[in-house]
Amino acid sequence: MPEAVAHSHRGGRIDFRSIPTAEPGMSPLEVWCNEAQERYVLAVAADRLGALEAICDRERCPYAVIGEITGDGKLTLEDRHFEDRPVDMPVDVVLGKAPKMLRDVKSVRSQGTGFDPAPIPLRDAVSRLLALPTIADKTFLITIGDRTVGGLIARDQLVGPWQVAVADVAVTASDYVGHTGEAMAMGERSPVALLDGPASGRLAVGEAITNILAADIDSLAQVRLSANWMAACGEVGEDATLYATVKAVGEELCPALGITIPVGKDSLSMKSAWAGRDQAWSVISPVSLIVSAFAPVRDIRRTLTPRLRLDAGATRLLLIDLGRGRNRLGGSCLAQVYGALGTAPADLDAPQLLNGFVSAITTLKARDLVLAYHDRSDGGVLVTLLEMAFAGHCGLDVVVPLQDATPLAALCAEELGAVIQVRVGDLDAVRAVFRERDLENCTHDLGFCSGATAFESPQDTSCSTNHARTLRREWSATSWRLQRLRDNPACADEEFERVGDAEDPGMSVRLTYDPAADVAAPFVARGARPRIAVLREQGVNSQVEMAAAFMRAGFEASDVHMTDILEGRSDAR
Repeated sequence: MPEAVAHSHRGGRIDFRSIPTAEPGMSPLEVWCNEAQERYVLAVAADRLGALEAICDRERCPYAVIGEITGDGKLTLEDRHFEDRPVDMPVDVVLGKAPKMLRDVKSVRSQGTGFDPAPIPLRDAVSRLLALPTIADKTFLITIGDRTVGGLIARDQLVGPWQVAVADVAVTASDYVGHTGEAMAMGERSPVALLDGPASGRLAVGEAITNILAADIDSLAQVRLSANWMAACGEVGEDATLYATVKAVGEELCPALGITIPVGKDSLSMKSAWAGRDQAWSVISPVSLIVSAFAPVRDIRRTLTPRLRLDAGATRLLLIDLGRGRNRLGGSCLAQVYGALGTAPADLDAPQLLNGFVSAITTLKARDLVLAYHDRSDGGVLVTLLEMAFAGHCGLDVVVPLQDATPLAALCAEELGAVIQVRVGDLDAVRAVFRERDLENCTHDLGFCSGATAFESPQDTSCSTNHARTLRREWSATSWRLQRLRDNPACADEEFERVGDAEDPGMSVRLTYDPAADVAAPFVARGARPRIAVLREQGVNSQVEMAAAFMRAGFEASDVHMTDILEGRSDAR
């Protein structure tokens, strides 16, 4: 309420007893300061209040008129029951002209822990990584609810005929007729903050951008970010790390990329403490930045997915490595699954590389030169390639460039970048685009996908002929086990049994009609549009897409709420 009043540059008078609460025993302080969710504050012109009330009554939406804007510059909370004013002060005192906060903090440099991947067998690393919840299949989490409420979901989490949960970006349509829309993607690298807070912030922004590039966005300039900051402020070193990370992201990286963070939130008490029988315990979260990226989409039909294509002739897989061969493993999933932290983490060392990458991918998409796209993030290029193969129901024959690194470092480093699939005939044109943006040295030919069921890896014979279904089931096993705890175990077992089945043809659409045909034309007079009512009640959804479908079929759809019938505003006949 203070913020709503402050935006008017005037004042406000609030009737405390008009504020809805289901707990009558709460004090004025508790009611005024509680953080109840799903409440919205609207400032409405007095002569329009009746219209708002009519809308709320029709929709059975609870509301309360709790006060008015004044011109005295004061915020007043009046309590009729006690005949007093729990709050009575100038608005500027509440929100404006606040005294500056001074914190005397010290940076604490993390030493990390040694981690040498050289002696680790590749096959063992693959099994551990595919079972890690950060990387593993998220189907159990996705299929618990309806993924397409509203009818405007153009790109959800599950990709391709075999519905594999590997989508990089969410895309929604603007309406039921056109092809424009909106895209949303996320990025986070919280474990890296244990070693380097600013690096974790830069990686979070970079990952959000490399994810949203799968959608048909025009340019990086149209991307907007939302930042969710979390930290255990007050703990040794955490305040300084938070300050350094905010500075690195807000004052350095985003200006260099030409993007802004107009909105966000923070949770700065990320510590949990409790007392045991003989000692006290506490756990703190590392400084965490969760970045959500948003952008308008030109054509929702042109969203790229990680699904590898076997129907496009001879193709090649290209890695665009924005880490330029550094292959750092600090804070990576590989280190985590072996109980280590490492020392040097991945980072975005040169923002101009990311700018060039965005420009290159945008150009390639506009020229239809990319068949599949998947960003490199958790698990490194190894997991990126496997997820692309899972979605394409195919095998791989690839060689990842070592560049003076051990095989596992080259495969599992979580530097920024992406893997793309392109036609062999387009290779020269694709390389030219990257060369024009000084990314030629970042681009590597990895190999190709095939219809075979094995994953070939000449760098380590322990993983060179693994059956596709074996690895896919390892990736989905974590989801299956969680689903068995939540759902009917027998159903979960049946679903898991078909995972990775080479004989599974996947889902496909075979239309027996023309979706553009006017199905109502033979039954109605020329030019007539039969009226139909879409009846709904509080809590109902999907009525808008139902109306859109009827209108597309030649009907005139009318929105009718049950309150319209009960109160005589609509004739049920």
